This record gives sequence, C-alpha cells and structure tokens, in this order.
Amino acid sequence: MEKIICGIQQMGIGVPDVQGIWKWYRTMFGMDIRIFEDAAEAPLMIKYTGDKIQKRTASLAISMEGGGGFEIWQYTSRPTNKAKFDIQLGDLGTFSCRIKSHDVAASFAHMKANGAKFIGELSTNPAGEQSFFVEDPNGNIFNVVKGSGWLMDTKHPSKCGGVAGALIGVSDIDAALKLYQDVLDYETIVYDETGNFEDLKGFSTGNQKYRRVLLKHKQERKGPFSELLGPTQIELVQALERKPVKIFKDRLWGDWGFIHLCFDVRGMDTLKKECAAAGFPFTVDSGSTFDMGEAGGRFSYIEDPDGNLIEFVETHKVPLMKKLNWYLDLSKRDAEKRLPTWMIKAMRFGNKVS
Repeated sequence: MEKIICGIQQMGIGVPDVQGIWKWYRTMFGMDIRIFEDAAEAPLMIKYTGDKIQKRTASLAISMEGGGGFEIWQYTSRPTNKAKFDIQLGDLGTFSCRIKSHDVAASFAHMKANGAKFIGELSTNPAGEQSFFVEDPNGNIFNVVKGSGWLMDTKHPSKCGGVAGALIGVSDIDAALKLYQDVLDYETIVYDETGNFEDLKGFSTGNQKYRRVLLKHKQERKGPFSELLGPTQIELVQALERKPVKIFKDRLWGDWGFIHLCFDVRGMDTLKKECAAAGFPFTVDSGSTFDMGEAGGRFSYIEDPDGNLIEFVETHKVPLMKKLNWYLDLSKRDAEKRLPTWMIKAMRFGNKVS
C-alpha cells in the first residue's frame, strides 16, 4: 500500500489536569467531542519516559467544525513537570498549535470576553491574514488563523475549529525541510521571509531577527478522515540572534507542553521505509494494533533533526456512536476513500462533553 498522509490527527498536549484544561479548551475553541478516554501504562514509550514504564490518562477531543484534535495527556504515576526555564520563540520543538477560525476577529473578541491571556494583539501575519496568539492557563500558546476546509457549523461562539497546523522551532530550516517538505508532503512554500515581524512583537524575544517558512500541501488530503481533518500548514521558525534550546530539555515526553504532532496515515509499512531512507527512522513502532480502550491502531514515532517528536497513527478501530456500540473497522476499507460525511458527523451523537 502506498503512503498516505491523511492530515493532522491531533496535537498531543501534556497537562497537569486533563479535565480542568479541557473545560478551557471547550470554552475557547469548542473542542467538545470526546473520541476516547483511556487510562493505562505506556510501555512502548520508555525511550522517552526515563527508561521506566509510566502510567497516564489520555483523552482525544475534537471539534465537529473540522480540524485535528487534542490528545490531552496526563501522567498518573509521576508529576507532570514544567520547564525550568522560560520557553522562547524559536526554541526547538513545537512552540505553538495553529487553530483555524471562520472569523479571526470574532474569535479574538470571544476569547477576550472570556478572560483569555493574549500574546500581543490581533495582528497580520506574513501571509497578509489576520491572526493572534493566545496562551492557555498552563502556558501553552495557540495561534488562531484564518481557516478553510470546514465539516459543519456547530454555532460555537468561538468561531473556531480544530488543529490546523503548528509553529515549530528549528535550528536549521533547510535541514528541517527534508522532513516536513519531502516526507510529510508540505511541498508548497507560502512564504520564506527573514527579518523582524510585527505579529511576533508580543513575545519577549519578538523583536529579534527570525527566518520563517510557512508550508502547505498542494494536493487535497486523502483517506477516511481527511474531510474532518482538513487542510493544514506548518510554520518553521529559526532564531538568528540567539542559540535556541530544546523545549523539552531535561524533561520527559508527556510533561507539560506540546508533546507530539500526530499525523493520521495509511500505508505505515511504506512510510516506515521512506522515513528510514530519508534519515528519519522510526524510534517507536507498535507493530500491530495497539488498544486504546475505545479506539485502536498502529502507531509510530520519528524525530525531526532537532528531536521534535512526530507521531504517525494508522487507525484500525474508532467509535462512531458508543451508546449504540457502533465501532468502525477501517482495516477493510479503501485507504484513499473518504468516509461519508454523514458518518463523520454521527461521531457527535453521545460523545459531546458539556
């Protein structure tokens, strides 16, 4: 089977309190559909959890507007540790999660009315579009941008959908492009600019010089959930006036922050060979269906040139309507074909969290 990148499935977010922060995400972004909630050990991740099997709880939340979800992740066997230094723009790893909006100014007004903390003000990014940065109560930063590829109108007052990409700090953009452009198929450069940027002025190092490259995929994504996940963009940012540090320096995967960027894929075996040939071998591979309680599939991880974790998930089983015990077996479906829209929309019934 050929490799298919179906879209960004979710942004992994390490938090100290899943339920507390999820309420904030529901209010600010409308991420109110629970796909699964699972408490278990993470034995396959010991490479990134201090060579010890750790216990955790994880919930996957999505918005029926469309876009990727949040895998909200919390250790239960140890504290969830915060960085001991102030994370700066351009530090290495996923710095910000992009959230798509129907109306960026209206999203800003909604969040302001609900007491959100902003990094700067409503501004214009190098693509000439309105955007802003907002900080959650745990200090994670979200970049709200103009969106496209919507599934349905939920009437949520935030005017937001789900994950539409990420802003990732790298030490060498040209080296990083070998992964993000060549392997992950973000082949089109929207902009490649170097200098000082007005939309970054709210950050403590926002007046420094950066190189910024925004990538998008040329072809419409294929695969079962591609209509839900929609189009996405990746922005690579390189600090030019200071030496950046790794965001997860001296910490474990699952600690406080954006722990991984996860892509929904088909053709995992082909992808594994391609990643190895490109110099990004799988560092974790479940090898078969990994049970997540209400969902299941094969998952794997690679590292970008700076060690930022990218996850791939080939979904085998997913709940559509749990109250009716209706689960979808994707292993027998055409890998390229989208699921019917009505079937995707059915996921909201019985799964909404108020």
